[in-house]
Amino acid sequence: MAVALIDSGLGLLPTAGWLRHLRPDLDLVLCMDPEGMPWGPRSESSITQRVLTAAEAVAEMEIDAIVVPCNTASVTALEALRAMFEPGVPVVGTVPAVKPAAAAGEPFAVWATAATTASDYQARLIGAFANGQSVERVACLGLAEAVERGDLAAVHEAIAAAARRTPEHCTGVVLGCTHYPLVSAEIAAGLPAVSTLYDSAEAVARQTLRRLDLPERPDSGLGTIEVLLSGHAGELPASAHAFPLGRAIASGERITRHLLPIAAARTPGH
Repeated sequence: MAVALIDSGLGLLPTAGWLRHLRPDLDLVLCMDPEGMPWGPRSESSITQRVLTAAEAVAEMEIDAIVVPCNTASVTALEALRAMFEPGVPVVGTVPAVKPAAAAGEPFAVWATAATTASDYQARLIGAFANGQSVERVACLGLAEAVERGDLAAVHEAIAAAARRTPEHCTGVVLGCTHYPLVSAEIAAGLPAVSTLYDSAEAVARQTLRRLDLPERPDSGLGTIEVLLSGHAGELPASAHAFPLGRAIASGERITRHLLPIAAARTPGH
C-alpha cells in the first residue's frame, strides 16, 4: 500500500518517520513544494491551489491514502482535498496537539509561527479545548524557516528567543508547527522547566493506519520512498540531512524509535 504526504517542505518528515516506524512496508510518496513555499503567507485560495496541484501529481499513482502534515494546509485545503479523493482514498489532516495538552490540566504554551499564533484558527482551537486553562501563545519567529534551511545556529537562536518569552509557569509546550518536532530535543533542552512536549505527528500516523485498516507492524519489510518536488521527481533537499530523521528517510533505512524526534525529547507517557 502507498501513502502520499503533502506539505510545502520538511514539515512532513516527522509524520513520514512515524509511518515508516509503525508500518515500514508502506510505500511513501513525499510531496513537497519548493517552488511555492512557504505556504503560510499565501492567501487561502493560493494555498488550496498549491495543495490540489500537489495532489494531482499523485492522482495517477496507486495511492491508498493522502496525509497533509501541515496545520495551515489542513485548515485551508482539507475540505477541497476530501471532495476530490474521498471516499475512495482517505485524506488525513493535522491539528496541533492542544487537546491532549489541555487534558493534562496543567498550564501550557503553544509554540507556532507568527501567522498561526495570530490566527482565528488557533484561538478557536484553544477555546474549544482549554476550558479556561492558562494557555500562552508564543510566536517562534524564524524557527520554521531555520529548520527548513537546516541552519542549526539559527535554530538555536530562535529557540532561545522563544524560550525567553515562554512563562515559567508553563509545564507543557505544544509544538504547533510540523517543522518543530525535528528539533524537539533542542527545544526540550531550552525549556528546563517544561516537563512535556506535545506533538501530533504520531497521532496523525496512527490515524492514517486506522483509516487504512492496517495494524501496526514495525517488523515488516521496507517499502519504497519517492520524493516529488513541485510535481517533479527529485530527492529530499540537502537541508533535510541536518537532522537524523531526515538522513534516515533519505537513505531509505528502517526508522527505529530513537530516530523519531519527539521521542528523543519529553512526550506524553514517555
